[in-house]
Amino acid sequence: MTTRDEGAGAPDGSSTGAPAYLDPATGARYPLHEPRWRSDSGGPLLVTGGGGIGPADIDTAARGLWRYRAALALDIEHPISLGEGRTPLVEREWAGGKPRFKLEWFSPSGSFKDRGASVMLSALRRQGVRAVIEDSSGNGGAAIAAYGAAGGLDVTVFAPASTSPAKLAQSRAYGARIVPVPGPREASQATAIAAAERGEGFYASHNWQPLFLEGTKTLAYELWEDLGFRAPDAVVMPVGAGSTLLGCFFGFEELRRAGAIPRLPRLYAAQPLNCSPVDAALRGDRDRPVLPTIAEGTAIRSPLRLSGLVAAVRRSGGASVAVPEAGILEAHGALARRGLYTEPTSATAAAATGRLLEEGAIRPDETTVVILTGSGLKAAGPAAG
Repeated sequence: MTTRDEGAGAPDGSSTGAPAYLDPATGARYPLHEPRWRSDSGGPLLVTGGGGIGPADIDTAARGLWRYRAALALDIEHPISLGEGRTPLVEREWAGGKPRFKLEWFSPSGSFKDRGASVMLSALRRQGVRAVIEDSSGNGGAAIAAYGAAGGLDVTVFAPASTSPAKLAQSRAYGARIVPVPGPREASQATAIAAAERGEGFYASHNWQPLFLEGTKTLAYELWEDLGFRAPDAVVMPVGAGSTLLGCFFGFEELRRAGAIPRLPRLYAAQPLNCSPVDAALRGDRDRPVLPTIAEGTAIRSPLRLSGLVAAVRRSGGASVAVPEAGILEAHGALARRGLYTEPTSATAAAATGRLLEEGAIRPDETTVVILTGSGLKAAGPAAG
């Protein structure tokens, strides 16, 4: 098994050593065995980058993402698992190419966020946490509620009061307490943090908690194994808070450092034009307006890790694509006609792939993966019909 070594893997160029929480803004480190979700200065944390693994390090007796446990920062003997990971990778004709679609809706709660929830809550439970607080309007809350139930943890989800009741039904069914919060999405986060500071539970936000990214980075390891232990040329994914993008960047960077792949794949961030802060930042468009979008899973106007997302895209040689609402709906229908029923959020990535192929940024003969993050069965509104 390879060890975690020098050479960060974080988009900000931070260095590693013994596994630890790392404040990328100040360089401060904190013990990984203690539950923590932010630095002493109040900023978001990362987990110091690992040294990667090789094929021989895969636990082939494990069917899900825990087959890559050797690549994780923490050694967790008894993880909270529902069989997450090892989702299908299927090839379909698309815009003159044949990309491979990664069907993350096969995850137990219906979205890729099960990867982060499984690893994060397993680690927190090992650290002694028994009650967690999350703020979410959809898939994040469902994943935390599902794995909290599986792991015997008490879960409270703070959600915008405007959230469709149907989107919260899944979390409620798992036994989570749902607390509606008036106002914009940011108000739910602020209220959840205040509850955590009052001691009502540990703040296990999928946006703030760095151990969540340890789970999403298994996507990179899984794609590497799916493709016969090689990296794809390009990966296109929907980006809201960016845990898929950062997870893929960290995982592929670890594999590159281990010598398991020669280079990073190009990472492409797909966002709805109506809410596209990563695309706007990459293009220097500071005044781009923010409007409602059908791709609700990416409707985050100010991602916590925006600078890291921009750096990851640039360092991989990738780019961003902002997709109009009509393009998202068109791609949603086109995917369904190929047997792939996704959330509109995922259709954003498919639409972006079509544009990248048409513009020549991705060649038809390249190995391209499109990550479809969530099930269309969760979708509300006109795309659900």
